Amino acid sequence: MKEFKGKILCLDRSDINTDEIIPAKYLTEIEKIAMQPHLLEDLVLDGFDVKKDLEDAAVIVTRENFGCGSSREHAPWALEVNGIYVVIAQSFARIFRQNMFNCGMLAIPLKKEEIDTIFECCKAGDTFLSVDIEASLIKVTSPDKDLSLPFEISEFDKSLVQTGGWLEYADKNY
Repeated sequence: MKEFKGKILCLDRSDINTDEIIPAKYLTEIEKIAMQPHLLEDLVLDGFDVKKDLEDAAVIVTRENFGCGSSREHAPWALEVNGIYVVIAQSFARIFRQNMFNCGMLAIPLKKEEIDTIFECCKAGDTFLSVDIEASLIKVTSPDKDLSLPFEISEFDKSLVQTGGWLEYADKNY
């Protein structure tokens, strides 16, 4: 099973689309690993340096409507091959969200106030997050404070993540 913990990358913007997650020109790649160096390379965000900021990142925290745009499964794949198995946002594009769970990854919605609190923690320096799926609890550790935040996902989505994704779930249950 994937590890749902690590250093947070804060992307303080709404409406980050699938073309910004993985540019369309890489969709002809036949292996997921070929997308690895291209994750977020077209993202325009003040102060964002794709090479520096992605280094060691394992969790993305962002704003509303993450993963909007086309319905490509390549966006979660590009995250996956970069070791990012958790995205936390105020909201997600519906198909992107389901593609995350189908790949055995977490797309966790939180309230604006909770996202704001995580962003404040990140201002203090390297901030880390871990997810306890069974307890539906997020733990955030920063140089200044620690916090715990409950979250909700459906039991079915939780099962998808715990078994490793849709294919593994189907093999186990059908």
